[in-house]
Amino acid sequence: MSKESRKAGEKVVTLAAKPRRPCPICGRPAVKAHRPFCSTRCADADLGHWISGRYCIPTDEEPEQTLEGETILPDGHED
Repeated sequence: MSKESRKAGEKVVTLAAKPRRPCPICGRPAVKAHRPFCSTRCADADLGHWISGRYCIPTDEEPEQTLEGETILPDGHED
């Protein structure tokens, strides 16, 4: 909208850029190419946490029994 087409006294609102969230692993500013992380290193560290079971999603599921009689817990680990 140009200045000429605005009415006198009309406020112009500019939208602020979204604040960037820090990397959840190290706290540095996130980079678009690795979002929400700052680097491949931090993205890989996060993936490692999921694979190792450090992160898990809570569930109310009961453990499953395998054919060999082993119990598989909801987090994927054997008992």
